[in-house]
Amino acid sequence: MEFQGSILIKFILLLQCFSILCASQSQDFDFFFFVQQWPGSFCGFKKGCCYPTTGKPDADFGIHGLWPKYNDGSSPSNCDPSKQFDQSQISGLTSSLQKNWPTLACPSGDGITLWTHEWEKHGTCSQSVLNQHDYFETTLKLKQKANLLKALTSAGINADGGSYHLSNITTAIQDEVGFAPFIQCSVGSSGNSQLYQVLLCVDKSGSDFIDCPIFPYGRCDSKIVFPTF
Repeated sequence: MEFQGSILIKFILLLQCFSILCASQSQDFDFFFFVQQWPGSFCGFKKGCCYPTTGKPDADFGIHGLWPKYNDGSSPSNCDPSKQFDQSQISGLTSSLQKNWPTLACPSGDGITLWTHEWEKHGTCSQSVLNQHDYFETTLKLKQKANLLKALTSAGINADGGSYHLSNITTAIQDEVGFAPFIQCSVGSSGNSQLYQVLLCVDKSGSDFIDCPIFPYGRCDSKIVFPTF
């Protein structure tokens, strides 16, 4: 009986070590995708949207998320169920999040559901470098460093429903940020390809933009619409 008990204890310890190892590996990653989206395209692509309970967001790019990635393009997700979203951890960031990371999902909300999803699916996989508060604060700082609307309007590319060359959009953002973006398009109500999301790559610390090791799949037409909002 003592021998069997010893084997059982060793087996339990082995399982615990394996769980710890898996958890640490699941939180390992190579870089981030920093994703901003244009609300005019979101509302058209999603066949409608709902403004937040705080009111219609500014006509500006909003944050979609900061997503840990592997160099092969795959992603860790939902890495630590024990680290659930804690609203108190971002109490000092709420007004900035509502402005820069607004929800457009229906029914209308205050943003908590969106931020909960982003933290628990993506943020928990970055805990080796960013706790919950740092995750959101870092993402807000990245938006300040990558002012997409300023970059585009300075290049004469305006959210006026007109069509613009994809190469000009890419160049304008690269000139502003210093690194090439990946542009994601959606299909508008008229069937035209339209500017939807802009992805930039960020180093593992969340501090600096980098050349993207890999881009996601997808393509845009050579000319795309920049819809109004």
